[in-house]
Amino acid sequence: MLRVRCLRGGSRGAEAAHLIGAMLGRAVTGWVQRAFQSTSSAGAAQMQHVVEVEHVTEPVQQECPVCSYNEWDPLEEVIVGRAENAQVPPFTVEVKANTYEKYWPFYQKHGGQSFPADHLKKAVAEIEEMCNILRHEGVNVRRPEPINWSLEYKTPDFTSSGMYAAMPRDILMVVGNEIIEAPMAWRARFFEYRAYRPLIKEYFSKGAKWTTAPKPTMADELYDQDYPIRTVEDRHKLAAEGKFVTTEHEPCFDAADFIRAGRDLFVQRSQVTNYMGIEWMRRHLAPEYKIHIISFKDPNPMHIDATFNIIGPGLVLSNPDRPCRQVDMFKKAGWTIVKPPTPLIPDDHPLWMSSKWLSMNVLMLDEKRVMVDANESTIHKMFENLGIKTIKVNIRHANSLGGGFHCWTTDVRRRGTLQSYFH
Repeated sequence: MLRVRCLRGGSRGAEAAHLIGAMLGRAVTGWVQRAFQSTSSAGAAQMQHVVEVEHVTEPVQQECPVCSYNEWDPLEEVIVGRAENAQVPPFTVEVKANTYEKYWPFYQKHGGQSFPADHLKKAVAEIEEMCNILRHEGVNVRRPEPINWSLEYKTPDFTSSGMYAAMPRDILMVVGNEIIEAPMAWRARFFEYRAYRPLIKEYFSKGAKWTTAPKPTMADELYDQDYPIRTVEDRHKLAAEGKFVTTEHEPCFDAADFIRAGRDLFVQRSQVTNYMGIEWMRRHLAPEYKIHIISFKDPNPMHIDATFNIIGPGLVLSNPDRPCRQVDMFKKAGWTIVKPPTPLIPDDHPLWMSSKWLSMNVLMLDEKRVMVDANESTIHKMFENLGIKTIKVNIRHANSLGGGFHCWTTDVRRRGTLQSYFH
């Protein structure tokens, strides 16, 4: 007697059928072997074959650990970056185009070397405390692998050393139950994905979708080697003319140039995200999601979340120094545009890869809780007036590496459903 209980439903049913087939195969093979042995035995009159498969139970249906549709649903799990072993990127043309002139001597001197040790030590301690506070707020915290970023690597097209795994928002974007690895645009970040692969493989094994966008060769043709940047005025003019250091030679984008609001995602063409990269994302996510290209009066467009940060359904922080050229379409959709106050960070604090507007680079824990810079008292008041509780954390030294709370994190799971917020 063969007794097998089938499993039903989708791929799990297919797995069950495969399991049943394998058990039947083993049973038949054993029967043939024993039958052959019995014919050579004079004492064997007959052979009784009984196959009974017991204890075949349905696998427990597990909820996918990856699910996030927007920037404000209740946060349950998050990836927080690492400052350990962070290296200053070599001073290449794409790095020069994305940094401010006052810091160019720093890159010329330290490119390819570690960030200043004392500063880095303080940044590591700040991020550890940030992780502790997130856990206290009920959020499960995951971390990338520590990697030696000082090693030089060579491809057929370029030679570089690495940078860090500090900003998961730059490289990973979660859309629904899918993790998308961005291809990146800086040569120093070519192999940054390696720090996140153990985590992504774990999520994949538990049911998440996993997509890696086409990896650019980062050949010289991807960059305008003669990109004319000398002053802020030059940058304003070039950005207004749609001229960037990255060309359209091949798709490239950083995930942090996208911001999510359910079925609608907003993106900017920047120094690290080209139109080919945007088009790849549009085709990949269509028809369920729609990509909207927006632009800003920004001399150095790189990553959207310190310029245009959506903090709730129809509620967005819009940088007053970098006004959105398409702001009217948000007003017509009934959205509320909030202009955050001028940042309080001192002029002498090093911000090697970012501006003071990291003050608005906040992380929403839900619609009524926000993680925000402990030193920015004026933005605390702004959130209080919006009825949002501030979770105050100091990451000033971590800010110097190029990001605020939104940059230092990628939300893996938020408790919510796919909806439309932009009409």
